[in-house]
Amino acid sequence: MKISVHKRILDANDQAAAANASLFAEHHVICINMISSPGSGKTTILARTIKDMKPGMRIGVIEGDLKTDLDAQRIRTTGAPAVQIETNGACHLTAAQVSDAARAMPMDSLDMVFVENVGNLVCPSAFELGESARVVVLSTAEGDDKPAKYPGTFMKAAVILINKVDLLPLVDFDLERVSSDARALNPDVKIFVISAKTGEGFAPWCEYLRTLRRH
Repeated sequence: MKISVHKRILDANDQAAAANASLFAEHHVICINMISSPGSGKTTILARTIKDMKPGMRIGVIEGDLKTDLDAQRIRTTGAPAVQIETNGACHLTAAQVSDAARAMPMDSLDMVFVENVGNLVCPSAFELGESARVVVLSTAEGDDKPAKYPGTFMKAAVILINKVDLLPLVDFDLERVSSDARALNPDVKIFVISAKTGEGFAPWCEYLRTLRRH
């Protein structure tokens, strides 16, 4: 019998993800895996979300990047704890890496942990991290064809955040096309149209997060 290396890697990752899910459940923490292309605005979204959710929601962030801890530094300026994972070239986070980072977080003092995955719409979608929900961020500057081009990523999303809506007058981006293509893949996906710069659309996004906490 032949077992591919890829399958062995995913099996080991799934076991670590299950352990992570148990760890988060033990501490009554909601974990959200945030995926997007580079430059979509994930860190800016998180910083604004943390501020808008205070004082009722205590949020921590696990940051994934190829190099540097710049994003973790930005998150810490909000007063939220952040742990940086440097992947040293790897295009995604693994459940084992998230496990180590989660254990460095003040879990008993948190309600929710966001994992800001490495900027990539391909590799991160294959690796479960033990999350309660997966959020995909798509900015209007990237184009409206991404759900059609990366169906595996959008198919697994609980939420799509369409960011940089303030740029709509300046870019060629069809909101209807994105919504239609995304819901053809995943009829139950929730879509929030937001601007991390202006705050537009953040109220329903934050209410969704509160709903997760209540459940």
